[in-house]
Amino acid sequence: MSYGYLLDLALILLSTKVLSLVTKRFKLPQVVGALLAGLILGPAVFNVIDETDFIKQLAEVGVIVLLFTAGLESNLSEFKKSGKTSFIVATMGVIIPLIGGTILAYCINDGKVGNVNIFVQNIFIGSVLTATSVSITVETLRELGKVSTSVGNIIVGAAIIDDVLGMLVLTVITSLADSSVSVVMVVVKMVAFFIFSVIVGIITYTLFNKWVDKYDIDKRRFVIVSFVICLLLSFSAEKFFGVADITGAYIAGLVLSSNKETIYITKRFETLSYILLSPVFFASVGLNVKLPYLNGEIVMVTIALIIVAVLTKIIGCGLGAKLCGYNNMESIQIGSGMVTRGEVTLIIASKGLTLGLISSYFLAPIIIMVVFTSIFTPILLKIVFSRDKSSVQC
Repeated sequence: MSYGYLLDLALILLSTKVLSLVTKRFKLPQVVGALLAGLILGPAVFNVIDETDFIKQLAEVGVIVLLFTAGLESNLSEFKKSGKTSFIVATMGVIIPLIGGTILAYCINDGKVGNVNIFVQNIFIGSVLTATSVSITVETLRELGKVSTSVGNIIVGAAIIDDVLGMLVLTVITSLADSSVSVVMVVVKMVAFFIFSVIVGIITYTLFNKWVDKYDIDKRRFVIVSFVICLLLSFSAEKFFGVADITGAYIAGLVLSSNKETIYITKRFETLSYILLSPVFFASVGLNVKLPYLNGEIVMVTIALIIVAVLTKIIGCGLGAKLCGYNNMESIQIGSGMVTRGEVTLIIASKGLTLGLISSYFLAPIIIMVVFTSIFTPILLKIVFSRDKSSVQC
């Protein structure tokens, strides 16, 4: 048996902490340091650590706990009020990047990929820009103390809905190239998941609250059962409904966010996340990056893709927030929180490559765009949250 994973963990924890302190010294969010640590340790720079199955699985648990904790810290009544706004923000945050990405694709895509119609190719490139990576934004909001604010609730809620809508768009587009994909079945599964979540959520909320109210000793049992609920909902979302496991984790957190021991439970998960799971997850984002060869043409395409990716999210989500009565600064804050792309974007791009919807030519710009937005979004959020305004609900 190899014990190299222990050394890998030690290097990840040490490097993420050191670089987080460095970025903090420069008044940047500490999550930027953790992301940079992964880049430096991984194949993009020194190639000291490979992303093993162990690190990959631990990182997955890390992002599940991160979203579960975000759900615990959310205000359920505030979240209910902001549901309509989150949906509008998410919808605009999918439509505008889809349009912007498709227009950009028409300018740079020569259509020389298999036998797929160039319109389908171009709209697929647009779909790559639709998904938001909520994990990095959540960590930054937590660091800034903004998760439970009105704007924070909108960002997290919209990012969750955004991923669902993004995957629906992906399914519709890939169905045009892959006859085995059923759009109707995907929609049915997604609707079924949210019905399932409401029913299970109400039952869990009732039983868990009664149980917590009954006992005042050995509170650790509440933490363990909470984690079991989180893992079961995460598993069910992915396994039975094809919805991201982090969506199930966030819903589990929301369900358990309003009992008398929520603060105690949240602190225990924050400790677990801080000392192990979050550093591993954010480092794994960097470990995934393998920077390809770049020439002048690809560099220009990459720059154009980054500009479109950033502006379309800020404009689209910001416009959605504005339509719901939020002021200019709040709309910019919401739009900025939706800029980051992540693993979902890479999954979409990989799927497109397999189906012949995009060529490998676009893979390098997409990877660099994901890396850039992952690092840029926390910095942007720090800037736009330097001024706080009261929020208006739609």
